[in-house]
Amino acid sequence: MRIALFQNRMHDKANLQVPTWRRVVAWLAVSMSSAVLVFWSVWGSIEAFYEGWYYHSLWMNIGLTIVQYLLPVLILMVAAVAGVLWPRFGSLLHVVLAAVVAAKFSTPSGRLWIALPLAGLGVLYWFGRLPRKRWALYCLCGLPIITLILSGALPAYCVSQRVDDGYRGERIIEGQGVRLRWASAGPGWPARGANWYQAQRACASLSSDGSSVGDKPTNTWRLPTAEELTRSLSFHGANAGGIWDSRGVPLYRLTPDKESPLWDPYSPVIYWWTATEVDRQRVYRFAYTGRAMATSKSTGPAYYGFRCVTAP
Repeated sequence: MRIALFQNRMHDKANLQVPTWRRVVAWLAVSMSSAVLVFWSVWGSIEAFYEGWYYHSLWMNIGLTIVQYLLPVLILMVAAVAGVLWPRFGSLLHVVLAAVVAAKFSTPSGRLWIALPLAGLGVLYWFGRLPRKRWALYCLCGLPIITLILSGALPAYCVSQRVDDGYRGERIIEGQGVRLRWASAGPGWPARGANWYQAQRACASLSSDGSSVGDKPTNTWRLPTAEELTRSLSFHGANAGGIWDSRGVPLYRLTPDKESPLWDPYSPVIYWWTATEVDRQRVYRFAYTGRAMATSKSTGPAYYGFRCVTAP
């Protein structure tokens, strides 16, 4: 009993020794860090299953998730915890991170929305002090972990339920009044991305059996139109009931997914080019979820792919 009273008195004395304004500044820093960590946790957990999770190996998928999608959360969490436990050291960590971001992002928006807030947090941690740190650490570590679990549960379940028959050969697919032959895996359905010009040339020069790309156009194959792709997408082996409405917006009875017979769930490609142009510089690309986006023809990251089609 006496020990407990002595400890309470010591805590009260410590509180009196820390000015109120320093405690307010410290909690402001903790609140801002917690908000940023929760935001990145939501984004990282959702994007990890939307873009990633395409390896056959469970450990490869986990590694990709941590390195590519959750690393910002881990780095910011370490910096924020350091800011609470060792304010000066944590402050310097935030400033260093801000400098790295400013050097990496050449655009003013990246520096304004990422580097500047990091530097501001560094200033707050420099002046802030918390005599009792337990609840601050709960916020900085507990909230992001809970957020990761809650926001990632449904996407993880959806990925685990994807349908894949393992066949990557040619397919004749009918759906919503459209009947097309879709190219087999290879030059007409590559595992890696390309820009629209490359995709269009590959389809135009693809041999009739879909095994090779020649020097001259054969015009046997082509890119699907936005309407054809909308009407062909599926979910769990059934047509998704898609229609391309008069406004140029795809509508579905079921939300499509990255599944066979059209998609390869184990490919990093999550978007396909179409032949439908928006204007001279842009065409529609489709996500595996069926969403259409106007995109520059010259853009070609690794996750922008295509699959050529022809008449059966």
